[in-house]
Parts: sequence; structure tokens; C-alpha cells
Amino acid sequence: MSQFALANEPEDVAMFRETARRFFERECVPHVERWEDQGIVDREIWNKAGEYGLLCASIPEEYGGAGGNFLHEKVLVEEQVKAGVGGWGNSVHSGILAHYVYGYGNEEQRHRWLPGMASGELVGAIAMTEPGTGSDLQGVKTTARREGDEYVINGQKTFITNGQTANLICVVAKTDPTLGAKGISLIMVEVDKVQGFRRGRNLDKIGQHAADTSELFFDDVRVPVSNRLGEREGMGFIHLMQQLPQERLIIAVQAVAAMERAYELTAEYVKDRKAFGKTIADFQNTRFKLAEVKTHARVARAFVEHCTALVLEKRLDVETVAMAKWWTTDTQGKVMDECLQLFGGYGYMREYPISRMWTDARVQRIYGGANEIMKELIGRNI
Repeated sequence: MSQFALANEPEDVAMFRETARRFFERECVPHVERWEDQGIVDREIWNKAGEYGLLCASIPEEYGGAGGNFLHEKVLVEEQVKAGVGGWGNSVHSGILAHYVYGYGNEEQRHRWLPGMASGELVGAIAMTEPGTGSDLQGVKTTARREGDEYVINGQKTFITNGQTANLICVVAKTDPTLGAKGISLIMVEVDKVQGFRRGRNLDKIGQHAADTSELFFDDVRVPVSNRLGEREGMGFIHLMQQLPQERLIIAVQAVAAMERAYELTAEYVKDRKAFGKTIADFQNTRFKLAEVKTHARVARAFVEHCTALVLEKRLDVETVAMAKWWTTDTQGKVMDECLQLFGGYGYMREYPISRMWTDARVQRIYGGANEIMKELIGRNI
């Protein structure tokens, strides 16, 4: 049993964890190497996850979901990290996009899209970032101009998770470019039903090689006005701000799970690896470094569990989750570096998981709002 295992986990959550663990071990782990090489996970894994009941875990059953809560999404993230399955973008699909549809969609939209997302028939993405716009979402240039009962979308997006696979994309666009943040709306695009949509490159990244992170292009893409989320135009920025705390907490959960896995892999390695006639674990420096790593992971776990309790009570505020996001991901980077060092030259080899965890960790400080933005959010209340 993991030294970081949680005590007194609710029975339904523990059962869900076991299902998730079985799914990753059976359906994903045997294919990780191939997915890394091909730069994308197999499309069929989405359908298999739907069969296991793992998609849209926190969406009510009446819309095809599992009827759980954030604990279930959190478990799925943790088990994916601990199985070493990088690249599968379900945290965006289920933990983020499904909640935009559920939270701001009307009944017709919920019943139209959520069951397909829960089965894996639909794979979701959210298109926020543009070549010239990252954390400053007010600066998006993509437009959705209304013509009668349709929106005509024009623009370019980049760094989009699930970009090569998604067939249901939530596009952050300006429905009124003169109003700044108040002119932003969220428009759902069913890409198989439109013309003018193109996928660009599957971007070549230093880490998370199995993730299809892509460029997307919208050239006079026409969708019905009924595809807009929200009761009226201009609500998109508010909706984004309301959902970002959960997105940032998911990133913090990923960071903590990665730290715990790195510690356990490294502790096992140093007990077997020998140098100068004794194991690396016999050196005081090794024990001190791992003591620090274990403490960082334990403290990070406590903070994330506190934030989880707040999100379940709908009391997680922007400042607290900003603290969690920047601190856990900064600490994750330090932990990965210390653990890789203890592996020596082998830590630099891709065949060792710690090398991938080291490169995968770097983007955690960037997406979901760069850590500098997180500190700015905290600093506003000083």
C-alpha cells in the first residue's frame, strides 16, 4: 500500500478508485510506449473509458454521467498519474468541459451533448488559448459574428488539449469585440457537422508526448445560435472565471499525485542501486533528500485535501486555489528534479518513468494560468 494512501475514503469513492486503477492497468499501461511514440492516445480508449463508467463521473446520471462529485474526478486524475499514463486528456473532457455544458447549458444542450461525452462517442476540448493570447483571456481575437440564427466563427487557437481527437469543441470567442471581457461568449462547435474547421499540427512538445495538443483553425465556421452556452451573449468570461478554480485544483491534484509517485519510485530505486560498496539509500544525503521530498508531498497532499473539501462545499475561492496551483506545481518541479538526480544517469533515459515525469511536470507551471498570474491574483488581496 502507498505511504500516501488516504484513510476513511467513502466506499463509493474507494470502489470507483479500484475501477479506475483496473482500467489504467488493463487498457492503458500496455500501450503507453506506443502512445508516446505516436503522439496521441488511441481513439478507442475513450469508448472503453465510457464502458467502464469513468467519463463524466461528476455529471448527474440523467445526463449519462456517473452521478458522483469532484472526489470521483480527483480519484481518476490520481490513478492516471500513478499508473504513469500521460497524454489522455480526460481531465479536460470530464473535469472541465462537461461542467461548462452542465453548468451553463440548457436542458436541450445537456441532453444533446452530455450522454455522448459520457459514452466516449463525443470527445471534448475547450479552445481558449491563441497564438497571441495565453493567460489574458480578455485578449482573444477569435470572433463569432451573428448572422440571423447562426454564428460565423473566425480565428485561430493553439495549445489545445485533445485537439486532434475532439469532435465537440467549446470555442471562446468575441461576439462583440467592442466590449472587452463583456463581449466574450462560449460557442459549442460540433466539428463533424460544419465546414471551415481545420486541425493544424499535433504540436511537438518537450513532455506529455502522448497528448494531442494542437492548433485549430476556424474559417467562416457556421453554427446555430442555439450552440451558445449561457442565456445571453457576453457571459463567457464570467463562466470561464467561475470554472477556472476547479480546473486549477485538478492541476494541483495532478502535481501531488506525481510527487507521491516520484517519491515511491525513487525510494525503491535507491534501495537497490549500489555505489562504493553500499546502496545509495545508505548515504545520508539520499535519506535527507528523500525526507524532504516526502515532506513536500505530504504537505501538498494536506493542502489539496483542504481545497477539495472547500470545492465540495462550493466555497473554494480564487485566492486559495491560486495558492494551491502555483505552490504544488512549483514544488512538483523541485521534487522531480531531486528524484531524477538520485537516479543518476538512468534518470536521464526515457525508459525510466522519472525522466518523463520530469519533462511532463514543466508545463504544470504554465497552463491553467501561469504561476505568475496565480501570484498576481493572491497579491491583489494583500
